[in-house]
Amino acid sequence: MPMQLFHVLNRGVEGRPLFLDDSDHVRFVHDLYAFNDEAIALPHVRRKESNVGCPTPYIRKRLVEVHGWCLVKNHYHLILSELIEGGMSLFLKKINGGFANYFNARYERAGALFQGKTKRVLVESEAQFLYLLHYVHFNAFDVLGVRDWRIRDRGGIKDAARALHELETYRWSSYLDYIGKKNFPSILTTNLFDTAYGGYAASAEEFLKESEENAFAASCLE
Repeated sequence: MPMQLFHVLNRGVEGRPLFLDDSDHVRFVHDLYAFNDEAIALPHVRRKESNVGCPTPYIRKRLVEVHGWCLVKNHYHLILSELIEGGMSLFLKKINGGFANYFNARYERAGALFQGKTKRVLVESEAQFLYLLHYVHFNAFDVLGVRDWRIRDRGGIKDAARALHELETYRWSSYLDYIGKKNFPSILTTNLFDTAYGGYAASAEEFLKESEENAFAASCLE
């Protein structure tokens, strides 16, 4: 099956926050791992996957590759490719349904949690591909209070190195794993973008310094 790469995102209904504290973040990250499996999801159980004390170790059959991710207040961003036909739809159904069930139970609410059908944007050009991972990671700047990072802001970030230092304080994305600081490596596949960038940290800083370029790519990913 030829690989297709998708930028996937969804928001809280009526713009409501999805992540109110670290426990909510941790739960969603856990779900990214636990629900990426053809088997029925067991959200509170991590199956044994080693041979220690387990004569028939459980072998995961993943639905998708997660190439990047970021959680920001009232929405999430994922970069996905399918491993099996229909894998992305099943994965997203598990993720959205599982997190909504958790959230509604924890906060004693009922009804839909997400805004609607999860948006999937197919990456069709090299410009989109080279911009995508930066865009997903840099959404964390909105949480961190770092302004003018988007290409459409045109003025750009004046101190890229300082902005990226701030980004290193944010755990809820794949950025740390891409710059060599292990965070949640078990949910992530980095080789696609590692090969393309040839050094992600330097590429991210260079990109912030060139904020007026690649406007087309930006418009195609939002």
